[in-house]
Amino acid sequence: MQTELKSLSHAQTTMMDLAVRFGPKVLVAILIVATGVVVGRWLGRATDRALERIQLELPARLLMVRFVRILVLGLFAIMALQNLGVELLPLIAGLGVAGAGVALATQGVLSNAVAGLTIIFTKPYRIGESIAIVGVDGTVESISLFNTVLRHADRSCIVVPNRKIVGEILHNFGRMRQADLRVGIAYGADLHRALATIEGVVRSHPRVLVEPAPLIQVAALGSTAVQITAKPWVAVGDFGSVEGELNLQIVDALRRSGIEMPLPQCDVRLLAPAKISA
Repeated sequence: MQTELKSLSHAQTTMMDLAVRFGPKVLVAILIVATGVVVGRWLGRATDRALERIQLELPARLLMVRFVRILVLGLFAIMALQNLGVELLPLIAGLGVAGAGVALATQGVLSNAVAGLTIIFTKPYRIGESIAIVGVDGTVESISLFNTVLRHADRSCIVVPNRKIVGEILHNFGRMRQADLRVGIAYGADLHRALATIEGVVRSHPRVLVEPAPLIQVAALGSTAVQITAKPWVAVGDFGSVEGELNLQIVDALRRSGIEMPLPQCDVRLLAPAKISA
């Protein structure tokens, strides 16, 4: 019984001694970390406001804000560990070895992250613009550190890893695209009247942009018809539907004006076989 009492008394004495020696340090370390969280949030909000004033893209702003918060919290964490008397050199060496192992195991993820940083800061495209890359096309819906999400014309989403984008040939249409309409007019028709009719249809369409002005001209002299091209500018979201609407309206307008649109045709001549003399 006395042995157990002595053990209990020794444990209580040890706990009291540890509390006296390390209690204030632990409390100060907790206060340092809490201060780091508060300061990190404040600096993050200040950084976000500053980057918003210079009109930096949202993905880049979010990345910079997170980096500032993590950096501030890391500095305060180092101060807390130093207050507790923790040796930082062995800890840093261990983290370095662990980081090398993680880097080897996640090469694809890291390459996507590096490509994402390149896209965010070089800005080859922005959210809302229409692009074509690596065999796919669509409107940029979001840009993250690891991938870019495109909204296709059929309302499906295409997720493209960033490492597939950097270094490839990218076609950025911006926020508007130029439609390409072609119609064949008979050689005997009044071309000036046909051009005026097509121009009137194109310019009167409510979703055709006034600027840049649409291009309407004779494109080629075909074998059976004069090819007229109309290239109006439309917003990216209207590109697919406007082409079909304009084709229908142009055909109706030309028919009402009595302008002939000939069908492709070819003449076949049958020659009598030559007589072979005996």
